[in-house]
Amino acid sequence: MTPTPPQDPDSERPGRIMSREMAEQPAVLRRLLDTGAPAIRETAERVAERKPRFVLLTARGTSDHAALYAKYLLEVRLGMPCGLASMSTITAYGAKPDLRDVLVVTVSQSGGSPDLVASAQAAREAGAITLAVTNNPDSPLAAVSQHHIDILAGPERALPATKTYTASLLALYLFVERLGGSDGAAAVSLPELAAGLLARQDEVKALAARYRFAERMVITSRGYGYPTAKEAALKLMETSYIPALAYSGADLLHGPLAMVDNISPVIAVVTDGRGGEALQPVLDRLRGRGADLVVIGPKAQVEQASAGFVLPTDGVAEEVQPILEIIPLQLLAYEVTIARGQDPDAPRALAKVTETR
Repeated sequence: MTPTPPQDPDSERPGRIMSREMAEQPAVLRRLLDTGAPAIRETAERVAERKPRFVLLTARGTSDHAALYAKYLLEVRLGMPCGLASMSTITAYGAKPDLRDVLVVTVSQSGGSPDLVASAQAAREAGAITLAVTNNPDSPLAAVSQHHIDILAGPERALPATKTYTASLLALYLFVERLGGSDGAAAVSLPELAAGLLARQDEVKALAARYRFAERMVITSRGYGYPTAKEAALKLMETSYIPALAYSGADLLHGPLAMVDNISPVIAVVTDGRGGEALQPVLDRLRGRGADLVVIGPKAQVEQASAGFVLPTDGVAEEVQPILEIIPLQLLAYEVTIARGQDPDAPRALAKVTETR
């Protein structure tokens, strides 16, 4: 009789795929810096030769948050006017905008969503300079775009995107920096710092115990941290099914602050820099309302909150901190979901490639 091979004890563990892919992030970031950066620089230089006068960013879901990060980079670092595209104006309404000398950047992990492909094709036909940023160089989106950046994250099997998100951020950062003539040196330390954050999972697990029975959450930030807040909210909703509302700190004060009490937790992503400074009045108001305030950010900010997670921000440029900020929040979504008895690898009603039209 042929002996039965020993079973991998982790083969049925909930969340094992998401956990493994989160752990790959330092290696993915290093690969992009070592292997992907030359191609990104070359692409940026070719685009710069066209002298785009405006940038439109197109994306869905997690990639939309990466595009929002790129919007901050383009506007702050390069002073370029920039907007987030509404794809339905083309795909549903048949609008034909004049996109001559406009750079259209489409961000998509799979590069397969029909509306992204259709809008990129339409933009190219309308005279745009088109750039696809994907994890699949053989995708339909890459095929219809004039330029392509491969984020080199490797296959991603878990439904919640983790490594493709941080890889997209880094790829976009390197592209924007080179578009402006800089070398992106601020990113060099990111792989090591990311590994350090992942090694602190026990801290996040303890933090997750606060949210096991949460009925809703509010996540807020300003500046470069705002895309992180939106991505963290998405991760919590799609894995644990907790309604998580993301607001810019400025928008939070315009009405939504009324729903904040001492029961519903508020997570503040405090970037060390001007965005964090702009968030201070919001943090003061939240503390004044007795909010259960958890801070993801510098040590001094965490010490003034109910709880938190200290980020390594000393010597880290504000514009690259979002690549680190999201990692403990990915871990938090994972740990909260496990604590609630659910499997973050298999969110209900979701597919890896979402085919919107």
